[in-house]
Amino acid sequence: MHLVNPVVRGFAPDPSVIRVGEWYYLATSSFEWFPSIPLFRSRNLADWEHAGSVGSAVPGSSLLGVPDSAGIWAPALSHADGLFWVVYSIVRSIGRRYFDLETYVCTAPEVSGPWSEPARVPGHGFDPSLLHHDGRHYLLNLQNDSRVGGRRFDGIVLTELGVPVVEGVPDVAGVRAAGPTHLLLQREELVEGPKITVKDGWFYLLLAQGGTGVEHGVLVARSRSLTGPYEVDEVPLLTSRDDPAVPLQKAGHGELVRAPTGEWYLTHLAARPVATPGGPRNPLGRETAVQEIAWVDGWPRLAQGGWHPQTAVTVPDVAAPPPALLGDSPAGLDVAPAWPWSTLREPAGDWIDTTSRPGWVRLRGRMGPESLWEQSLLAQRLTEHRAEIEVAVDASPTTHTQSAGLVLWYDTASYYRLHVTWAEPAGERQAGQQWRGEGRRVLVLEHGHPDGSRVLATVEAPDGPVLLRAETDGAVARMFAGAARGDLGSVEPDLDLSELSDDFGGRLRFTGAFAGISVVDLVDGAFTADFSAWTMRVLPREEWRR
Repeated sequence: MHLVNPVVRGFAPDPSVIRVGEWYYLATSSFEWFPSIPLFRSRNLADWEHAGSVGSAVPGSSLLGVPDSAGIWAPALSHADGLFWVVYSIVRSIGRRYFDLETYVCTAPEVSGPWSEPARVPGHGFDPSLLHHDGRHYLLNLQNDSRVGGRRFDGIVLTELGVPVVEGVPDVAGVRAAGPTHLLLQREELVEGPKITVKDGWFYLLLAQGGTGVEHGVLVARSRSLTGPYEVDEVPLLTSRDDPAVPLQKAGHGELVRAPTGEWYLTHLAARPVATPGGPRNPLGRETAVQEIAWVDGWPRLAQGGWHPQTAVTVPDVAAPPPALLGDSPAGLDVAPAWPWSTLREPAGDWIDTTSRPGWVRLRGRMGPESLWEQSLLAQRLTEHRAEIEVAVDASPTTHTQSAGLVLWYDTASYYRLHVTWAEPAGERQAGQQWRGEGRRVLVLEHGHPDGSRVLATVEAPDGPVLLRAETDGAVARMFAGAARGDLGSVEPDLDLSELSDDFGGRLRFTGAFAGISVVDLVDGAFTADFSAWTMRVLPREEWRR
């Protein structure tokens, strides 16, 4: 059978894959989003379903205050001693000399949990992974030299970890460094994301090279000894940097896995660009793809030859039901706040009420869209370049500090939101909260931008619940509003959806575009709004186009 890449679509970067029995398991980065560390499983590498998350990954369950695109970077899955293991870094600074990060390990008897409380380990940088070999445990890391004049990507290091055993089970709470740290490899170019695969007496070190943009790739080194020296294969295993016409761009950050029938495969991240006047951009973020591997003269190579990722890949013919991740999304507000819904910087809390009004979800407003703290935002990943999103909102704001509605979101500096709010009578100037008078209920289309937010349109809101709609098509998005579906009118102008991407804004950004609902109350966090009839329809996977 054939799979169609990407296999996990829409903001699923830095995939780490393992196989346990007949199942493959996959973890991806979550950055500032909850649930932390989404987990997926598949029996055939083509059809993936959500399998839970590492709910205990963040100490105190709070990433409040972390910058956009910080948080949990590059978790790595492994399995040993009857347990699933995950190691990851929480990055608290970005674009600075210091990453201010901690590295943690959690374990669970099943991938669905329960996951242990995180145990901190001595991390030298982000992108950790674990190697379990001959009954011992080793931590691989990128090394960061944060000194003035130091290199932020200064090689790959390895440290043995001591893990006590209590009643025959590893006790991760007592994990510690059990020996010196070994430098495995240093290169002038940027290398990160180390993973080791042991095969035929060789230790194969897979590295993400060139950064996570269009120069990204997968480099392989090998050694007969775990601690090196490592010989580098200067031919890349995977990259699309030399050909902008390859449909899957930014290909890199890979990990090897072996099928039960003996074939080898590589999971990696990639992105599907759309053309814009500013160059290719990727509003869907970096996604997860799979490639078939052949071994040639002791080195892994793409089975089809060359190093460009393919969109169609042969995999073992194992039947599996189609996942709910793709095509028309059945995940309406009836499942909120569970997957595929996500929240910013903290898990869903008491600001979400799913019981007070049958058929509706009530959100209590909190901070505004540019806050790094308590936002009342509930959103789903965009998984295709064409989508239709609808939701009804019932809200009665009485001040400009209250609003509720639909959002297209990348981060606190890049978003579009169509919100029901309050405004002074037409023709009256803005006069703050002290304005006295009747006012009016309006719909405001606001554009969050790195250079400062702006209002694109203000229109009168119809009486009663308002139906809001967004349509996306490649780099373009459009907003609509009305009292009912047959009454929808366009809220001009057209929007540049490609701004909701890593490739816009001139700073480090690593996530992907979301669509969702949000409520704001800047005064006392008491204003509520009700939402119903959420739908998100996307173009079927076979029909995506650049």
